[in-house]
Amino acid sequence: MEKGYYVNGEWKKSVQYAELASPHTKEIIAKIPQATRVEVEEAINIAYEARVEMAKLTAYERAAILEDITRLFIENREEAAEIIAIEAAKPLKFALGEIDRTIETYKFAAEEAKRLTGEMIPMDAAKNGVNRLGYTIEQPIGVVGAITPFNFPQNLVAHKVGPAIAAGNTIVLKPASQTPLSALFLAKLIDQTALPKGAFNVVTGGGKTVGDALVESDKVSMITFTGSPAVGIGIRNKAGLKKVALELGSNAGLIIDKNVNIDEIVSKCVSGAFSNQGQVCISLQRIYVMDELAEEFLSKFVEKTKELVIGNPLDLTTDVSAMIHEKEQQRATDWVNEAVEAGASVLIGGKVENDVFMPTILGNVAEDAKLSCQEVFAPVVIVNKISSVEEGIQAINNSNYGLQAGIFTSDIKTAFKASKELEVGGVMINDIPTYRIDQMPYGGVKESGTGKEGLKYAIHEMTETKLVVWNQ
Repeated sequence: MEKGYYVNGEWKKSVQYAELASPHTKEIIAKIPQATRVEVEEAINIAYEARVEMAKLTAYERAAILEDITRLFIENREEAAEIIAIEAAKPLKFALGEIDRTIETYKFAAEEAKRLTGEMIPMDAAKNGVNRLGYTIEQPIGVVGAITPFNFPQNLVAHKVGPAIAAGNTIVLKPASQTPLSALFLAKLIDQTALPKGAFNVVTGGGKTVGDALVESDKVSMITFTGSPAVGIGIRNKAGLKKVALELGSNAGLIIDKNVNIDEIVSKCVSGAFSNQGQVCISLQRIYVMDELAEEFLSKFVEKTKELVIGNPLDLTTDVSAMIHEKEQQRATDWVNEAVEAGASVLIGGKVENDVFMPTILGNVAEDAKLSCQEVFAPVVIVNKISSVEEGIQAINNSNYGLQAGIFTSDIKTAFKASKELEVGGVMINDIPTYRIDQMPYGGVKESGTGKEGLKYAIHEMTETKLVVWNQ
């Protein structure tokens, strides 16, 4: 039950441990090391020393290591998914889906490791460029400090670890306090590969201790963080001249235009709003539907939501289980109550039953309610009527966030208009904003963060471009 953290290819003990409880059963499932500042700095030093050997690996060798990680996840798929279901209460069907995506992510990283190239510079396009040859090379940045959230404890880690290895960097990973077991399982798999010892390290513990040590260290060249805007902005302010990539969440919106087939989109909306208990950065939180379709959509949306199976995350039939913490369920309840007091109507859910916050749909929610303005990160979605697509675009843009948005429409001009005017990092035409595949560029604007994930794009964030000019 007592776990170690992983540094320099060795399992380490700490002086302090914290009990880790299952969100679903509330039972203690492990005791997790709480690293001290000294222990974190030791891990950073190890990664810093290992960066030289790591940078010497060829593209072929880095790709082979990533292929081995891919193979090991295929061989251990069920165990990896079960760990997620136990420590995060993610229903097993979705945990298995996460591992399948994780496999793809490391596979993409392996492929991109072989495609990491610079470019030729047309030096003689300038008057003073005669007889000169110029090109760029992409070199590893050094030590990457990765701070990851609980909601995708393998795949969001893979989006940081995969590109870091592909680029030839070393890593110190600080996983979410609620989901350290997945990160430690990853360490167990990586330990079976040819990755140089010290190139990958997992340090568990509190964000204040571990996170601050990573952000403040002069030996860490880049911080990649997924989490809340408040923490992300704090990291940015403390990081100095380090590179910083921040994925900070959203309150993703969807527009449903007239003349669309409601039957074809309802299931997508249910999935987008309630998968993983709504604890997804691009979870469908706000729906704006044209007046003439609103009644039909709401009726079918509520009926489809009633079909969701609530229960044990280890049961393959379960669709929705407990949120990550009881306090988060209480916060979601408070936000729903606030919206209702301001005139919103609860169409389904809105309360906790058997320690599970039930899938919740609200109508007529005020634009200044928390459910409209902030990220609820719970199985809650609002549905408001609009009289035009322009009104929907304005409503989605009326947000401090801008990660992804979606629109269902049969009109190509409307689709192009939305793609240009929605103030987000990604627009999904005829799909929900929750859609993501792992090789596409992924990142937002406003308080949704800076930088891009997606393997090719993250790798370039994790390298330095060096110019070489030959005078012939």
